[in-house]
Amino acid sequence: MIDKTTARNLDIQRYLGTWYEIGRYQHSFEKDLVGVTATYTLRENGKIEVLNRGYYKELDGKLKVANGKAKLTNQPGKLRVSFFLFFYADYNVLELDKEGYQWALIGSSTPNYLWILARTPSISDELYLEILKKSKKRGYDLQKIYKVPQKIN
Repeated sequence: MIDKTTARNLDIQRYLGTWYEIGRYQHSFEKDLVGVTATYTLRENGKIEVLNRGYYKELDGKLKVANGKAKLTNQPGKLRVSFFLFFYADYNVLELDKEGYQWALIGSSTPNYLWILARTPSISDELYLEILKKSKKRGYDLQKIYKVPQKIN
């Protein structure tokens, strides 16, 4: 059983900006992508624009871009995200660095999706292991996590 309890005090203003994928469950719409980032921007109309970028197979490979949108829900730590017309999926902020918003663990309504995000292209091994422990405690299979290669400046 997966624990999908979300972070209670998500401040969307602090969450906005660019996040790097540090790890994820593999799935069809990000297959073979590395160097993946997600940028969240609040529009004047109150909607959130989502821009996902990643490189095909290699960090200097072909750039793939996906534009989407997100909307807040009345549940803390939960958004609804869409990249395909009007089909929205749950975006659950499960764990979050509450002080600095430097890392986040994201899940969905199903146990098939999991992302480890950070504000920087890399995190310390200690922090990565800490996030993995939190994932395992929630019931996620650590064997499924793919560590995403990132460009390190």
